[in-house]
Amino acid sequence: MADHDSEANRFSARASRYARVGANVGGVAARMAGAKLFGKGESPTNAAALAQALGGLKGPIMKVAQLLATVPDLLPPEYASELQKLQADAPPMGAAFVKRRMMAELGPDWQRRFGTFDLKPAAAASLGQVHRATGLDGTPFACKLQYPDMQSAVEADLKQLEVAFALHRRLSSWLDTREIAKEIGARVREELDYEREAKHAALYGAVLQDITEVRVPGIHTHLSTKRLLTLGWLDGERILNFAEEPIEIRNRLARAMFKAWWHPFSRAAVIHGDPHLGNYTVFSEENEARGINLLDYGCVRIFHPRFVGGVVDLYRGLLENDHARIVHAYEVWGFKNLNKELIEILNIWARFIYGPILEDRTRTVADGVKPGEYGRRQAFEVHQALKQRGPVTVPQEFVFMDRAAVGLGAVFLHLKSELNYHRLFETEIERFSLETLTERQSSALSAASLPLPA
Repeated sequence: MADHDSEANRFSARASRYARVGANVGGVAARMAGAKLFGKGESPTNAAALAQALGGLKGPIMKVAQLLATVPDLLPPEYASELQKLQADAPPMGAAFVKRRMMAELGPDWQRRFGTFDLKPAAAASLGQVHRATGLDGTPFACKLQYPDMQSAVEADLKQLEVAFALHRRLSSWLDTREIAKEIGARVREELDYEREAKHAALYGAVLQDITEVRVPGIHTHLSTKRLLTLGWLDGERILNFAEEPIEIRNRLARAMFKAWWHPFSRAAVIHGDPHLGNYTVFSEENEARGINLLDYGCVRIFHPRFVGGVVDLYRGLLENDHARIVHAYEVWGFKNLNKELIEILNIWARFIYGPILEDRTRTVADGVKPGEYGRRQAFEVHQALKQRGPVTVPQEFVFMDRAAVGLGAVFLHLKSELNYHRLFETEIERFSLETLTERQSSALSAASLPLPA
């Protein structure tokens, strides 16, 4: 009984933190607005207050907070810096509560369906926690169990996101964030549906089946529901453990990461939108690192094939200085009211993102730029130019594509890899055609029981 009461108290405390965060964030937002309106600079105290308001939750709002930090100039540097210090780990569910959650998902005899099930979580994240288990035949499992009431918690978080974006639109006119908010909302809501995540994993398993340096866990649908996902357990180490290994090892892992992200994009118009360090590990054979385990499939974006066509067109346009092809790519992506000035501004960022794949030579991804300064100059130039020009609406589909590219670049920076990224990319888009991609995507999505993109 005492265990039950402590669990109830824990989750009522979680609920009270959710109730409190709105007031806390609102208060900090008001101080931010006041400082801007009266011409005052940002205060480190305000930044710490925002971090404290969000950090007390350690729930799904942390996912939103991480996304906020990726939008250029949405938050002042002091605020973004504080957000990056916050940990995404949620307070774990205790053993008694785990038992009740498992019973709710698989029925009263759920324990008989496993050989073993460790009630202590192996990892805790923003929406749920992962438990090690085995099947009746000894097969090792990773069981991801969602926290209770996450639907309402996520909706509360997204309302806070709307407040932040609305404030940003009032205080800064250079970036129209409405499509960004729409995209983040759609993807975060999808992450609540573990049945969909299982289909994403099946899709990746099929698309990457011939890529031996990338491993995708098997799916155990008979032990999965909308809020419980049972996958095969993949042993591995954190990629940062290999940052000082010989260059051959670091390059091997960087090539595996490149294929893990760009092969599914070029073959099925799908991308993993979150190259977060916790979403993959390194597997070894004969005591040597061989490749990447892709562990999490909640934040996956399925594109219409024409979006991939736009990516290829922009690449070819920049490579060949073909202005018409560059403009066509931006139009395909959904940028509106294009003119010469806006295209030149967009090209600053495009040349940064595409930089490593435009040069046919072996290089680091930053090419001499200090890791802490990677992308800062380009982001500043774009920011200043758009401030003078007026607002630009970032198309919804572009948001996670940009996030994936920047996140992947950060991995290559950590590894200090030296590769010919141009040739790696050329291999992925060799003989590219929209018709072939459309056929491949249709077949892959059908096999995974996923709908075609609108």
